[in-house]
This record gives sequence, C-alpha cells and structure tokens, in this order.
Amino acid sequence: MDVIKLAKENEELCIEMRRDLHMIPELELELPKTVKYIKDRLDSWGVEYQEFVNGNAIVALIEGNGAGECIGIRADMDALPITEETGVEYASTHAGCMHACGHDGHAAIALTTLKILNENKDAFKGSVKFFFQPGEEIPGGAKPMIDEGALENPRPDFMLGLHSGNVSKMEVGKIGFREGAMMASMDRFSIKVNGRGGHGANPHEAIDPIIISGEILMGLQKIISRELAPYDQALVSVCKIEGGTSQNIIPDEVNMLGTARTLNEKARDLIEDRILGISDGIAKTYGGSAELFYERMYPVLKNEPEFTKYVKGLAAKLFPDDVEDLENPTMGGEDMAFFLQEVPGTFFFLSNVEPHSDGVRYPHHNSKFNLDESQFYKGISIFLGTVFDKLGN
Repeated sequence: MDVIKLAKENEELCIEMRRDLHMIPELELELPKTVKYIKDRLDSWGVEYQEFVNGNAIVALIEGNGAGECIGIRADMDALPITEETGVEYASTHAGCMHACGHDGHAAIALTTLKILNENKDAFKGSVKFFFQPGEEIPGGAKPMIDEGALENPRPDFMLGLHSGNVSKMEVGKIGFREGAMMASMDRFSIKVNGRGGHGANPHEAIDPIIISGEILMGLQKIISRELAPYDQALVSVCKIEGGTSQNIIPDEVNMLGTARTLNEKARDLIEDRILGISDGIAKTYGGSAELFYERMYPVLKNEPEFTKYVKGLAAKLFPDDVEDLENPTMGGEDMAFFLQEVPGTFFFLSNVEPHSDGVRYPHHNSKFNLDESQFYKGISIFLGTVFDKLGN
C-alpha cells in the first residue's frame, strides 16, 4: 500500500476536520461538542463505537479481513483555558478556550487514519482500535478510560500515539523517536504554611509564614542538587506563592503550589518523601507548621524499545530525511503513559509548529500557537504504515 499517497489524498479532509475541531475547544473531561463532532463522522462512515467517561471518550474499532493482532491508536481531544490570539479565520469560537497544544490535530490525524483503514479493510488482518481521549491536560482521561475497560475486547497488542507542535531542537517536518523513558512523570503539590499573623512593625510578636516559605523554597531545591545523584534527571518547581493582604500585615498563612518531575520511580518516591520532610521540619523549626498535599498525576512515559525501533524503521523508509533519534527525554508529562504501562507501544513527536504573522514559532500553551497542517500527512502515513506492515495480508 502506498500510505503516503493515501494520506495525501485525504489531506484536505484532515485539515478540514482539524479546523472544525479548532473552533470548538473544550476543557478537561467535558467535551460535548467535540465528542458529537467525532461521533457524527463515525456515524457517516458506518463505524461502530463505544463511549466511556460519561460519554466524553470514544473507542472505535476497525476490523480487518480475518483474525490477527490488534493495534491501538490514541488521540487526545481536550483544549486549554487560553484566549486565542492567532488571528486565523478558524479561531476558537469559545471565549477563553483554545486548542493550544495540538490536540485538534491529533484527533484529526487519528480520524483520517480511521477513515482510510475503514475503506481498506481487505488490506489487513486483525483490528485497529482508536481511543479518542479527553482530559490529557488535566485531570487525566487515560486512566479513567482504562479503569472503565476501554482497553478490553479486544485488548491491543501494541499502542501508537503522537504529539505534534513545537518540539525543542527539531526542525519543522522532523519526526522524533526515543526508546525507553521519553517523558517525565508529572506530580503536583501544595504546601500550606501556617504561622501567626501580626504587625509588620513587630515581627517578633508574629510567626512569619513568608520567611518560613522562603526557607522551604530553598530547601526544596537542595533535593535535586544534594539528595539525588547527578545522573538522575528530576526537577522540583514551585510555581505559585500566595499570601498576605497588605504591606504592613504579616499573614497567618502562605500557600505554595508546584510540580515535581522525574524519569524513574525511585527518585519520585524520594522527592515526595523529602518535600514532606523539608516543609514540615523547616516550619516547625520556626514555630509554624506545614500541611502538604501531594498528588501523583502521570507516570513516566516509557516506549517499548523493540516496537519503537520497528516503527522508527518504518518511518525512516517513508521519510528518510526526517526521522531523528531524540537525544534526551522531555520533562513534560503525558497521560499516554498509562496506556503504555498496560500495552507495549511507542509515542513519537511530529515537529509542525506554524509561524505566527510576526514570524515567531510560538510554543505550546501560548495564545499564538498554531500547527503547520502541511505536515499532518506524515503522522497519518506512519500510523497507516505500521498497520499495513504489522497486520497486512
């Protein structure tokens, strides 16, 4: 099968669907318009599907010509609470909400792949199972889908997924693969530092939670520099500190919010334990107290080495000048990791950020971020190529 030809023949439809989805961005686990759009497409093609996560996730199955293995293809669908400033004619119609992470493109690429496979069932055995997932940004949609049985009947033998957009150090059009750990675990924490408020002119009569918070902040950074080995890739970032109401009032409390990222579970365990120990110990030292909330969000995303080599090899045959090995993992998180904990597979990057009118290629989660739609066919081609090669008659 000439998968590039098939992808290019359906490129216009893929772009149309992406733009339709771009105009109706929705958040978290509530995607009624997005889900309706995808279901309408599936209905028009005569494709059966199941619904999960209160009707906000869709699983569709394309069965080939005879028994065989099952390949899963996952696409996230949710957007971000950002006011769009791209200036494109197909900009978001939902105030304060925008597809600024490429999920509209992911869904359109998967839908186009599904359509092509549905029209070429005689070309492969087994089945291909499509997972249209909500909530990747937050609070996570992969795990609830798995918990509700989305992986079963049939259970995929392998999983595929991609992330498109602005990929660090990769030129537009390049495709990046990495065996093993590719994306970090993603945890979040909050620390409530309790002191005793008072007058700014009489700090000796108060227990200053701002001073305590500053000490805790510095202590947390020493987890990375002094308690983890230099070769352990990890980070702790405090991204929000909130407290106080005026220039002369020492507050009763300060709240700190942050994230922790690692590439192995041992480091993850240590970081959680030490955030608790450091915040509690420092607060008590200064006469205050600290309350820690720590939530493990997404695990490390690990690509199965042999399957990753296999898909990368297929991609290199299709696009010999565009396939690259990613030198380092990214510290970004991605809940595709839950699928890859259950089923061996691979997740790859497609670099396709579109420059804004000012010439700047803005990063993910920016109000001017946009996708270069001319590269979509590469994602479709790799998905199709894997199916026809792995399951082909």
